Amino acid sequence: MVGPNIIVNEVTAEKWVYGGDSLARVEGQVVLTPYLLPGETARVEAVQEKPGLVRAVARDIVAPSPHRVEPPCPYFYRCGGCHYQHAEYSFQVEQKAAILREQLRRVGRIQYDGAIGTVSGEPFGYRNRTQFHIDGGRIGYYGEGSHELVEIDHCPISSPKINEVLGELVQMAGDSRWPKFLRVLEVFTNETDVVLNVVESGQPVSRRFFEWCEDRMPGSSGGSLEYAAAGQTFRISHNSFFQVNRFLVDALVESAVGHASGGTAYDLYAGAGLFSVALARGFERVVAVESGTSAVRDLQFNAERAGMAVEVEQANVEAFLPGLHKAPDLVVADPPRAGLGKSVTRELARLQAARVVIVSCDPATLARDLAVLLSAGYTIEGITMLDLFPQTYHLEAVVRLRLQ
Repeated sequence: MVGPNIIVNEVTAEKWVYGGDSLARVEGQVVLTPYLLPGETARVEAVQEKPGLVRAVARDIVAPSPHRVEPPCPYFYRCGGCHYQHAEYSFQVEQKAAILREQLRRVGRIQYDGAIGTVSGEPFGYRNRTQFHIDGGRIGYYGEGSHELVEIDHCPISSPKINEVLGELVQMAGDSRWPKFLRVLEVFTNETDVVLNVVESGQPVSRRFFEWCEDRMPGSSGGSLEYAAAGQTFRISHNSFFQVNRFLVDALVESAVGHASGGTAYDLYAGAGLFSVALARGFERVVAVESGTSAVRDLQFNAERAGMAVEVEQANVEAFLPGLHKAPDLVVADPPRAGLGKSVTRELARLQAARVVIVSCDPATLARDLAVLLSAGYTIEGITMLDLFPQTYHLEAVVRLRLQ
C-alpha cells in the first residue's frame, strides 16, 4: 500500500486530468501528481492519502517524456498561475482536447466520437488582464494551493504592457506613498492604455493613488479603455468582463458566431457585447441579456457605436428565460465558470431554439449542461477547443448544437 512519506518507485503517468495533475495507478489506488507528463515514469512521495486516492509530489523523473521542455519562467513550480510550462506547447493543445473529450464522457456520460477542432495562438505574452497579490511592498502571485506570496518582477504569460506596468508597480511599492492596505490590484490593457482596478483592499484607496499611477504610467486610469476586436472597437469598463487572450478574441467570435444568420438570436451572459455585435450583422433581431450594470452600459454604448440594433435586457438569465414563449433561431450562451445550471438548461430545453451555441471555460460544468440539452433533443454539430489559457490547465470550448 501507498502510505504517507513513502517513496513509490516507477509510477508511470497515464494521462493528464482536468486540474493540472497527472494520473497514475498503484495497487488499485489513483495517484495524482503535478508537473508530470503523460507517459513519464517518476518516483513520487505521497503527501495526502484518502481511500482510493493519493496526492503526491515527484521527487525524481526516472524516464522523462520527449515532450518535456525547460520552463522559461523562473517562478514556475512555485507560482500557482501556470501548470504546463514544462511541456511542449503543441503537446499541451493536443492533451487539452483529450481532456475535454474525457470530461464530456466522464461527467456528462456523453460519448462524442466526432473531431474536436483546436485553435491556438501565441503561447506566451497573451494575457491582457492580470491580478497581482500584494503584501506590504511585495507584489506577486500566490503559490500553488496556498496563500504564500511568490514575489515576481515579470510574468511571461502576461502581455508586454502588463509587464511594463508591473515593473513600475514594483518600484512604487517601495515608496512611502504606497497604500500598505492594498491587497489585490488588477491590470487590464489594450497595449496602449491601462485600467487599474482595486480588487481587494483593507480600506478605500484614495484618488491620489490613481493620480500617482497616471503620473508614473501615462494612459493608466481606474475607468475604461477602448479595445479593438472582431472588426469593432469596444469600450470595456473596469468592472466589465472581457476575454483575456489578446491573440484569440477574433477566433473565439468566429467559432461561436461565424456567419450565422436568421431572424432572432439571443446572446445570454452578453457582457460588453462581443458576441451581440457580431450576431447583429446576420440576424434581424438580437436580444442581449446581461445582469451587470457596468457591462450593460458598455454593451449599449458598443452596439450604438457599431451601428447595430441590439435590444439590451438587464436581467439575470435565470429570471429572463421563463418569460419567453417563442423559440429563437439561435441562442449563444457564454456563462461564468459555474455553467448554465439546472434552471437555465431546463428553460433552453423548453424553448427548443433551432440552434444553441455554448461557450464554456469549464469542461465539467459544460458536460453537465450538455447532458440535459442532448436529452431534450439536441445533437452536437461540432466542438472547438480554443486554448485561451496556454501554460495552464484551463481551456475554452465552443459547442454548437442543433435541434433534431
